[in-house]
Amino acid sequence: MTVSDISLTAGMRTNLLYLQNTSQLLNRTQQRVSSGKQVNSALDNPTNYFAAKNATQRASDLSDRKDGMSEAVQTVNATNAGLTAITGLINAAKGVAQSALSTSDTITRAKLASQYDTIRSQIDNISSDSGYRGLNLLSSINTLTVNFNEDATSKLNVIGFLGNSIGLSLTAASGTWQANSNITTDMALMDTAISTLRSNTQTLAANLNIITTRQSFTDQMINTLQTGADNLTLADMNEEGANMLMLQTRQTLGTTSLSLSSQAAQSILKLF
Repeated sequence: MTVSDISLTAGMRTNLLYLQNTSQLLNRTQQRVSSGKQVNSALDNPTNYFAAKNATQRASDLSDRKDGMSEAVQTVNATNAGLTAITGLINAAKGVAQSALSTSDTITRAKLASQYDTIRSQIDNISSDSGYRGLNLLSSINTLTVNFNEDATSKLNVIGFLGNSIGLSLTAASGTWQANSNITTDMALMDTAISTLRSNTQTLAANLNIITTRQSFTDQMINTLQTGADNLTLADMNEEGANMLMLQTRQTLGTTSLSLSSQAAQSILKLF
């Protein structure tokens, strides 16, 4: 049916146009109420739509980075647990060495040397068991890279070290602890190992502090970006509710007005 197939009065066409406009506005308002947003596509407001989309995308990218930071924290915690346990074992080994120095009995010294070697092997076991999800910062010289921003231009490298008996220069004692000099030498090596562990623990703690600080900063940035995106796109539900009520009223009045404007054409029926 073409536009010219049916002739309407000027009043009817005017009322019909107003009804169509009201219907479009009502549909738009219903969409805003259902979605909670006044900008649902680029057609509504291109500037706000794409600015909000960019902010939301960046927030999503940062959220992915935050997951990586959480995993890095667990890796560092696993390493710290290993360092704490190894330090405890070395202190226990020092106690064994001091007991060996306090006796001249060769059999007792041999047993104590064997105990020391057992502790030394447990240090190796803890070192190899301190990994998290395939990354161990104690059993080999690995590097944990933590990315902080969306394009990975801001990052932190947490460098591991050998935390086993070889890396800590703890030599086997069996057969050598009959001489006091060998025992005191091993005790000195244990003191050096503890100093090394403390130094690496401090470095690890500093790195952990950086990661957790960036976690908090990332949370704040994500919240800021999401709030900014919402400010650009969210609808005022009170206003939209009032708009819907007014548009429904206008639609009812428009239908009534259209009916009244058609009565002039209907009056011709009275002639028959």
